[in-house]
Amino acid sequence: MLQSYLYKTKREAGLDEAGRGCYAGPVFAAAVILPKDFHHPLLNDSKQMTEKSRELLRPIIEKESVCYAVASVDNDEIDQINILQASFKAMHLALDQLKKTPELLLVDGNRFKTYRTIRHRCIIQGDGIYTSIAAASVLAKTYRDEYMQQLHTEYSCYDWQNNKGYGTARHREAIESNGLCKYHRKSFNILNPQLDLF
Repeated sequence: MLQSYLYKTKREAGLDEAGRGCYAGPVFAAAVILPKDFHHPLLNDSKQMTEKSRELLRPIIEKESVCYAVASVDNDEIDQINILQASFKAMHLALDQLKKTPELLLVDGNRFKTYRTIRHRCIIQGDGIYTSIAAASVLAKTYRDEYMQQLHTEYSCYDWQNNKGYGTARHREAIESNGLCKYHRKSFNILNPQLDLF
């Protein structure tokens, strides 16, 4: 069962990203501040949830959170600053948009770049431990999936509606046949990066 908070008396924001390991598209991040008594039986690490459950939870999280924000960094900037720094930047951009200032950041993973003067705690697999991080993982994942669905209409050959930009066999085969498009991360050295037909 997820824990509601690390410190009961502090305003905590959960942070998580989605799309860090993808071949294409942006990395998305979400920041979520939840009421201390927030609970939903479906909420878990977004990777452990079905797409239907994530879509069901998204409006509930948005409605019942104290505040939330979602931000992204596109593939061109990922290529310029690297995916780790892009993930940090997306998290910082999400924090910039929060309507309330958190007193503590609960960050999924083992590394983070300090945001302003706010204390943070990195928690490995935190999206399966704390509700605020799990909620952030759901928002980051659903917003990114929705975005990749939109990109699929432009480049349907890569099957992004199903793989969301991850390196599935079908995606790799499509890259071999069609080359890389403008949404691919060139710095990832994907198969035959010299092929750039779009």
